[in-house]
Amino acid sequence: MVDHLSNTIDTLLDRTIVLGYGNVGLAVRRHLAGWPADPPRMDGKVVLVTGATSGIGLAACQGFARLGASVRALSRDQRRAEDAVGEIRRAVPGSDARGVACDVSSLEELRSFAQRFKAAEPRLDVLVNNAGAMPDHREHSVDGNELMFATHVLAPFVLTSTLGELLARSAPARVINVSSGGMYNQSLPGEDLQSEHTGYGPKKLYARTKREQVVITEQWAERLKGTGVVVHAMHPGWVDTKGVQEAMPVFLMLTRPIIRTPEQGADTIVWLGAAPEALESTGKFWHDRRPRPTHYLLGASEDTPEDRQKLWDLCSSLSRP
Repeated sequence: MVDHLSNTIDTLLDRTIVLGYGNVGLAVRRHLAGWPADPPRMDGKVVLVTGATSGIGLAACQGFARLGASVRALSRDQRRAEDAVGEIRRAVPGSDARGVACDVSSLEELRSFAQRFKAAEPRLDVLVNNAGAMPDHREHSVDGNELMFATHVLAPFVLTSTLGELLARSAPARVINVSSGGMYNQSLPGEDLQSEHTGYGPKKLYARTKREQVVITEQWAERLKGTGVVVHAMHPGWVDTKGVQEAMPVFLMLTRPIIRTPEQGADTIVWLGAAPEALESTGKFWHDRRPRPTHYLLGASEDTPEDRQKLWDLCSSLSRP
């Protein structure tokens, strides 16, 4: 009876969105029966987090460092990466944190970074693809790919591919892709996967690429079965980050009483990176330490197998050297 009541409350929070995605949802869920235990120590484990200089990425680095993990904080340039390391060490004195640099929107830089990383690191236990972008106007990467597609979809695809062998040697290992609840409103654009023929709207394309990211997560999970590497996606809820402050000031003002801190937003990332429960499945979409549906009745339509295959094929072709 208690578990049924807890599940009902959790589901109601999820469906209301406002309460479930805000700090109220996390606070209530922490007191429900069945809330998963906090993760164990991670001494000896190596964690790589992209988009690590602020917000959720920095908070995730600090969370992993508190568990004793050796953290690699990735930023676009080395100076910002070192600034992040300073923040991590101030929050967790004595932690092993190191800065690494790569523009994840660049395919050449991704490949070069992966080679350097594999040469320098004997293991990789957790890869967190968190780097994000939401430009006001349509922008393209140095390779000519739409910038959000390059950052949210291609970058996780390439890093999972190029670091896959290192992850498998470190098994059990985990890949965690940081998505967004906004993806519920977007379907896969089968014939326009980079949204080049869609009127540009930052929030719309952001949500669309986050939908694509979740589909890629599911596809990698299938392909990596049996290797000891699990692949999950998650969404952090509504979080007060630099990106939200700059791109969505009105939203921030309206949600100020309930918006989550970066630490609250990073909670499930750290939990997925360390908790044994995350190794019991693969290809799930998580929020507040619980797997969630990827489609709701009133949201976007289900993805067709054909569109899913087109997305995989595009990522495969674009990422080839």
